[in-house]
Amino acid sequence: MPQMIFVNLPVKDLDASKTFWSKLGFSFNEQFSDDKTACLVLSDTIFVMLLTEPRFKDFTKKEIADAARTTEAIFALSADSREKVDQLADTALASGGFAANDPQDYGPMYGRSFQDPDHHLWEVIWMDPAAVQG
Repeated sequence: MPQMIFVNLPVKDLDASKTFWSKLGFSFNEQFSDDKTACLVLSDTIFVMLLTEPRFKDFTKKEIADAARTTEAIFALSADSREKVDQLADTALASGGFAANDPQDYGPMYGRSFQDPDHHLWEVIWMDPAAVQG
């Protein structure tokens, strides 16, 4: 069985977060979702558990970072092409996300970033397969 990753993120409004990620073309695993949690499926092995802040607090004694003021992490997603990078970033911005950094164009690598409705920082990157192999 391949190793899987489950990233847990606190959200202020679970329905708004689900709507945002649905508009970006992602789905949810309802088996692992309820009224306080939504299991966002990024791939067959990568999941983001969107947890209401009170539910998130059940798993930590630390304060929840205010992602609008501090960066707790940067989450990077790969894309199949430069066009897919632009498509996902543009859709995120049109769906309630926030601008983050300027696009990064290094020729064989291209990326853009955005903040989700809770201001978690996401990057979308494409790398030319020929450059990776070389």
